[in-house]
Amino acid sequence: MSTVLESPERDAVEHDRTAFNLAVWDKIVANPEFAAMAYRFETDEHGQIIMSPPPAPSHGNKQSKIGHLLWSLAPPGEVISECPVSTRKGVKAIDVAWCSPAVWKKSEGKSCLVRAPEICVEVLSPSNTRGEIDEKKELYFEAGAAEVWICTQDGDMTFLSPTGELDASGICPDFPNKLG
Repeated sequence: MSTVLESPERDAVEHDRTAFNLAVWDKIVANPEFAAMAYRFETDEHGQIIMSPPPAPSHGNKQSKIGHLLWSLAPPGEVISECPVSTRKGVKAIDVAWCSPAVWKKSEGKSCLVRAPEICVEVLSPSNTRGEIDEKKELYFEAGAAEVWICTQDGDMTFLSPTGELDASGICPDFPNKLG
């Protein structure tokens, strides 16, 4: 499958990864056929669409709990679920994210964040592979994340910085190690 961009559009932005990702993502979100589909969308580094079936209700439940706790415990900022972010390997959808007002402002009016939020949370599904999660973690850190959190299917939380595992989040230190 080719990118959703036509050749002239692609040629105009291919030299700039963020501009390329934004152009592809703008096309996807503007397409009413895609909007009607019950799939989650991401893209790869070539602008090709990656579709996944919607996650199980338990996945969404964990996302909601994490979002609520972030609103309650984190410093003032924005909490976003299914947060699209531009990376060197396309647009990736963060399950839950927290970003400062400054990061939020950098992407104001854009169809996806141009820089990763400070906290990027991945809620594991049975279909996730370790390689997939490791790659997303790396991409989020490269794109500016300060922390990547992993939530297991059992609700156990792992907090990571670019240098390794943390005992607790440095940004939201009161966040629990296990979801209730």
